[in-house]
Amino acid sequence: MSTQRKSLLYIVVLGMLVLGPFPGHCQEETISLKEALQIALKENHEVRAFKNALSAQKEGIGVARSFLLPKIAFEERAARTNNPPSAFMMKLNQQRFTSDDFALGNLNKPGTTDDFQTLFSFEQPVFAARSFLNLNTAKLEYSSKSEDFLRKKEEVCFYVARAYLRAHSAKEYLKVTEKGLEDAREHLRIAEVRHKNGLGLYSDRLRAKTAMVEAEQKNVSARKDFSVAKRWLGVLMGKPIPIDVAGNDVSLAVMKIDYYLDASDKRKDVSAMRIRHETAQSNVKAAESRYLPYIGVGGSYQLNDHSRLFGSEGDSWQLMAFMRWELFDGMNRESEREKARFNMAEAKEQFMRLKELVAFKVHEAYLVVEEAKKNAELALAALQSAEEGRRLVRSRYENSLSPIVDLLDVQLNLNRARADAVARENDYKLAIINLSYESGTIMKDMGIE
Repeated sequence: MSTQRKSLLYIVVLGMLVLGPFPGHCQEETISLKEALQIALKENHEVRAFKNALSAQKEGIGVARSFLLPKIAFEERAARTNNPPSAFMMKLNQQRFTSDDFALGNLNKPGTTDDFQTLFSFEQPVFAARSFLNLNTAKLEYSSKSEDFLRKKEEVCFYVARAYLRAHSAKEYLKVTEKGLEDAREHLRIAEVRHKNGLGLYSDRLRAKTAMVEAEQKNVSARKDFSVAKRWLGVLMGKPIPIDVAGNDVSLAVMKIDYYLDASDKRKDVSAMRIRHETAQSNVKAAESRYLPYIGVGGSYQLNDHSRLFGSEGDSWQLMAFMRWELFDGMNRESEREKARFNMAEAKEQFMRLKELVAFKVHEAYLVVEEAKKNAELALAALQSAEEGRRLVRSRYENSLSPIVDLLDVQLNLNRARADAVARENDYKLAIINLSYESGTIMKDMGIE
């Protein structure tokens, strides 16, 4: 393959990598961080899935409540028999019993009898302690799920903010590589002019060209990283297109640590775990309620006919009250009660563990913020020194006071300082966002609560 064809293939592959396989179907959007968060809270697939799960959990309250409401049933039966007692009762219900039916022959051998029975019945709990407690448990479970949902939204905000920072950092690093490539081209131009005028060596020209090729390679990688970062931001926002960042609009104030510690005690997952402990306590009471009786009332109204469905030759009704009390169930209640107690103890320990872990995470995140801030300041100072050093060495090289190796070394140092300044700034902002996330104040701090 010729060199020209190789170059053309390289350009095509690079274009597909940066722009994507179908540029016509991948129109970019440029948005701010706040807009990205607001869109993600509506379109992110995890948030939408969790919202459906929360709705399903809410229906559990209706399921639990249904055991306290009356049960009304309708039933239609068709039967044919020559069983003496059954035939006797069928004729009584149909209200067509006559004195001939008391004859011994008719009692012993009644012949075939048909019966169509239409039945309306109801049953209403009066005292059902377990059902009342199960309803309370269902409400607690829904409350804990609601807190989990809010924590999931905070988590998505954290991931989106982190992806936004990654895209912004990649964009800034791309600018760094473009600036480095621009400097490398300028160095090559100076080396070529000096060599042409007999003031520089040919080896200086070769070294400058090698440095320019390395700068181009870094620029290609930076473009790829920026493209990937934009696509990942789009994925988190629930959009199938790349999302470009509007600019450096990530600005969060760092509060005193007491602000974050006080907020962390009310963090959504901590609240959810607290409610789960209450749920476990309710489950213990529900298990103990199985020792109590179940009291209810009921009744029915029925129609009977010997020849027609839904017929009404005879009709009758009844009302009743009943009490059902399990005296022994194979030690099932005892085992269920002990299981509920152990689950309650587990929930309490998990709650205490989570509170301590959250407090630790907040302290750690706060220290990371302080560290990141200092490193960002040092990186900025190092960048200023590197820029001044490059300026001095470049001036010396142009006046034949320094070899090109010195110029390339200080340029490499400057490129590193530029990249490090971008990375340290990103780390500092990410550390602040992480602190807000760990304390549960991220949505409030971002202004989207």
